[in-house]
Amino acid sequence: MTDTAAPPVGAPVDPEIDRPVENRTKVDLGAVTVVHTRHWWRWTIAAVIVFAVAQFAWSLVTNDRYMWGTFAEYFFSGPVLIGIGYTLSITAVSAVVGFVLGTIIALGRLSKSVLLSSAAWGYIWFFRSVPLVVQIIVWYNLGYLYPTLGLGTPFTTDFWIVELPTVQLISAFAAAILGLGLHQAAYSAEIIRGGLISVDHGQQEAAAALGIPAARRLFRIILPQAMRSIIPNATNEVIGLVKGASVVFVIAIPELFYAVQVIYNRNSRVIPLLLVAVVWYTIITTILSVAQFYIERHFARGSVRVLPPTPLQQARHWIRVQWARLGDAPPPGALEGANAPALTSASQQGNRNDAKFGNSGAAS
Repeated sequence: MTDTAAPPVGAPVDPEIDRPVENRTKVDLGAVTVVHTRHWWRWTIAAVIVFAVAQFAWSLVTNDRYMWGTFAEYFFSGPVLIGIGYTLSITAVSAVVGFVLGTIIALGRLSKSVLLSSAAWGYIWFFRSVPLVVQIIVWYNLGYLYPTLGLGTPFTTDFWIVELPTVQLISAFAAAILGLGLHQAAYSAEIIRGGLISVDHGQQEAAAALGIPAARRLFRIILPQAMRSIIPNATNEVIGLVKGASVVFVIAIPELFYAVQVIYNRNSRVIPLLLVAVVWYTIITTILSVAQFYIERHFARGSVRVLPPTPLQQARHWIRVQWARLGDAPPPGALEGANAPALTSASQQGNRNDAKFGNSGAAS
């Protein structure tokens, strides 16, 4: 038995303690003042950010040195649009070459063959070690080492089957594709390998136990699950290719940055022309980021119960909420896809099973 210590002499005694529960005075919770937590640091940092953005926006409008007239004049000019076409073409072809070859190299690294694994590792080691601009210049000047390329007797220069001059075979555009594509393949291989090994090994073992062929296991079971971790890094690499394509100006390919350079070298309007390149690169990157969102949403179907709402769905829901506040219409329900449905409780699951099997548990 435990004794309760008596309160000290002179201490205030709450008379409600000795009363029964049903006779105690009820507190009106509606009359209680709610004091919200004040996040001073959060407000301060937000105010500083808003001030910095407003200051920068004000300088964009008032600083005449930006030369927005020159910016508008050359934004849709012919050389700039041609440069954008070259940039997108080089990016698209290099990305396809890089990720197709990178997939093969990643599978080689995961191969049980020591020769294939070593060759794949050596490729990744070499092309990650050499700077990209050096690779492009080497490919462009390959004719200095090998004046002709072709097929013929092995270990000789007797190309009796087919023989072509290297300068004609590897043009500036081909050198850019080779440099960017082979360089990208080394990084893509590691991204794809990381995605493949992130999938639980039990998935492959279970598929092998069912007798599913190895190729089908890879492309229908393992790779779709690995895409959730591959897509973000792969998109980063593609965006890097868009900006990395600017290095091909060293071999005089008229991509976006090269076209802008040619123009501002003639008229000395450096900042407005650089802003043209900045805005176009931003537009391309934004489009790729939006595409990344929808691709990730597509491959998330196997991991979430309800897909997250798209920006368009969120905008429509916000408009409905604001429209309902203006009138007497009831507010719309929760945004579809915003939250996953609640898990079924054990009692609910039991009641469902009882109803399904004739409520045998209740009868017993």
